[in-house]
Amino acid sequence: MLSPTLRPNPSSTIASAVEGREANDLNAVHDADGLPLPRRYAAVAAILGAGVLVVLDGAIANIALPGIAQQLQATPADAVWIITAYQLAVVMFLLPASAVGERFGYRRVFAGGVALFTAASVLCAVAPSLPWLVAARCLQGLGSAAVMPLGLALLRFTYPHRLLARSIAWNALAVAAASASGPTLGAFILSAASWPWLFAVNLPIGLVVLAACAGLPSPPRSVRRIDVWSIALNAVMFASFVLGSDRLVVHPLHGGALLAMSALCMVLLVRREMPKAAPLVPLDLLRVHSFRISVIASVCCFTGQMASLVALPFYIQHELGQSAVTAGLLMTPWPLAVMLAAPLSARLAQRVPTAWLCAAGSACFASGLALCALWPLHGNPVLPIAVFTSLAGLGFGFFQTPNNQNMLLSAPKDRSGAAGSAQGTARLTGLTLGSLLMSLMFGMLPSHGAVHWGLAIAALAALMGSVASLLRSPARARAT
Repeated sequence: MLSPTLRPNPSSTIASAVEGREANDLNAVHDADGLPLPRRYAAVAAILGAGVLVVLDGAIANIALPGIAQQLQATPADAVWIITAYQLAVVMFLLPASAVGERFGYRRVFAGGVALFTAASVLCAVAPSLPWLVAARCLQGLGSAAVMPLGLALLRFTYPHRLLARSIAWNALAVAAASASGPTLGAFILSAASWPWLFAVNLPIGLVVLAACAGLPSPPRSVRRIDVWSIALNAVMFASFVLGSDRLVVHPLHGGALLAMSALCMVLLVRREMPKAAPLVPLDLLRVHSFRISVIASVCCFTGQMASLVALPFYIQHELGQSAVTAGLLMTPWPLAVMLAAPLSARLAQRVPTAWLCAAGSACFASGLALCALWPLHGNPVLPIAVFTSLAGLGFGFFQTPNNQNMLLSAPKDRSGAAGSAQGTARLTGLTLGSLLMSLMFGMLPSHGAVHWGLAIAALAALMGSVASLLRSPARARAT
């Protein structure tokens, strides 16, 4: 015989069952804005696979530059165009790709980007000369420009709203894993085969991703008109900015003229796009306070990331006298920490305001960089550098996922492509500013001073990202 305390209460049992059905019904309503589970897996495979494909290719190409230059009889300076051409194409066509995606369909343009990237990889593998290879890398960059922003936008239509933060975290985890494993995978391929195989391996992967694209969602298209003149102004603006930044230290007049041209194109582009409801440059989204602050914080943190990733190898090898292998081992904890933090930050974002989470993450990021800058050079063990880079990577991981989530959710659903392109543009702008910062440091100061000041300024940029994130805190939002 059951005691009174253990005897089941029929009314409470019925109530629990009703509450369970209501919770299931509520989850079903929330899941209605995503894909059903069997199809969702194929869509996720396509989005993550394409993201890994383009990130991995960019990471493994760097390691092959000396061998490519030797085989194609090119100078090291000319061989750098293999990297520069890819980056230029991405930054020039990132915003236009989102506009084309909104007009002709995210799935169609995304799949087209994967197909172009895969075909261009084959052209890279059979390149008989450096100009051929550089042209093929431009085509790869064009395909990558379609994949990067539209993949993030398609996630919003693939997952239900309640699981979106988790999907962004998995995307960040996949990208960090590809970035971390890129140099090792590239070295492994080169140990067994020649450099063309670095690009040839993209063919089977690309074909699998293309097959999975059949499961992608098909969001409604917009009726916007594609403005060719705006696309041209955008391309010239970013090309002039990247090339001018690269030449500013060595050729100040030439670099300054290119930067002035970039500024002029920006003014003309903004004036042309300002009256439009869905502009190529997402001015409509930048008017939203939360979105604008997220973009600023992203630029700051990616500036700090690039500056520190350029400074740390010089710091470890030249100033601490360690080998390139040791430098790689000491920097490996960074992407590993990002991989660890990404899913954790997604769970925390469901309980903690994203503004506070981003501010704490970027402050942790800044602390790791500051410790690297302040660590005494000589007479001390180098192992703490791995701890400091782990701290920086952990902070960056806790910043990136909720910041991207906030950026994506601050935009209307039909402008998800524009939000994805803005996220990519903010990242590339920060990376360019970070490399320019280190070029200026190395041009103005001796190596010892340039490395320490570069790391210090990188920490300051990350701290600015933390302050910017606090500007969209809930308390401030209520006050305004």
